[in-house]
Amino acid sequence: MNAVFKKPHALVDVSMHYCPGCTHGIVHRLIAEVIDELDIEGKTIGVSPVGCAYNNYEYFNCDMIQAAHGRAPAVATGAKRVNPDNVVFAYQGDGDLAAIGTAEIVHAATRGEKITVIFINNAIYGMTSGQMAPTTLIDQVTTTTPFGRKPEVHGYPINVCELLSTLEGAVYVERVSVHDIKNIMNAKKAIKKAFKVQMANLGFSIVEVLSSCPTNWGLSPVEALKWIEEKMIPVYPLGNYKGKDLEV
Repeated sequence: MNAVFKKPHALVDVSMHYCPGCTHGIVHRLIAEVIDELDIEGKTIGVSPVGCAYNNYEYFNCDMIQAAHGRAPAVATGAKRVNPDNVVFAYQGDGDLAAIGTAEIVHAATRGEKITVIFINNAIYGMTSGQMAPTTLIDQVTTTTPFGRKPEVHGYPINVCELLSTLEGAVYVERVSVHDIKNIMNAKKAIKKAFKVQMANLGFSIVEVLSSCPTNWGLSPVEALKWIEEKMIPVYPLGNYKGKDLEV
C-alpha cells in the first residue's frame, strides 16, 4: 500500500514539547513540507527564536542557529551574506519580533535582506506566562493586563504586515492563519512562495501566521481556533500585503 500522508523528511521524528492545541507544530510541518518539496534541506539554514519555539532546532533536519531574543533577522542576515547560495529563514514569535526585535526586523526588511521570516502571532507572550505582547488585542486579558488592554494606557496592537509592506526592501509580505484546513493550505502556499522569492534573489519576505495559545488564553484547543477566527482576524486581516503578482 502506498503512503498518502507521512512525516516530512525535513522534520525530525521526535515528540514536540508544545502545549495541547498549540499550532506551532502545524507551522513546523508546513515549513518542513516546503523544504522537502523544494529539495533544499541540504542548503537550508534556520534561525531559532527565544520563546515557546526556542528549541525548534531539535525539530528540523537542517542546519539551525540559536539567536538571542529579537536578533533572529540580524543573525539570519549574517548567515545569508556569508552563504548567499543557502536558503535562510528566521522563525519568530510576536514578542521576539515585534517587541525587543523591532529594530532588527524593520532594518532587515528595509535593507532588502534576502531572507525569509516566519512570524508567529498568537497575541500574547506564551513561554513567560501570558503577559501582554505588542500584538495583544484591545480589551484582551493577560497576566499584565488583568482588566484588558486599554489603548490609553498600553497603546494599540502592532500590525506587522501593514508596517513592513511600506518598506521598499520588503518584496513579499503575507498574513495567513492555521485555524482550519483551508487556511492551513493557504499558509503552506504563502510559506512556499516566500522561500521561492528568496531563492530568486528578489529581496526580503515574511509570512505572518495567526496562531493559537490555548494555555495562556484560558481556552480549550477548539475554542482557541474559534477565537482566532472571531477575534484575531478582524484586527489582523488575512491576505497579501505586498508581492501578490510576483512570478516565482
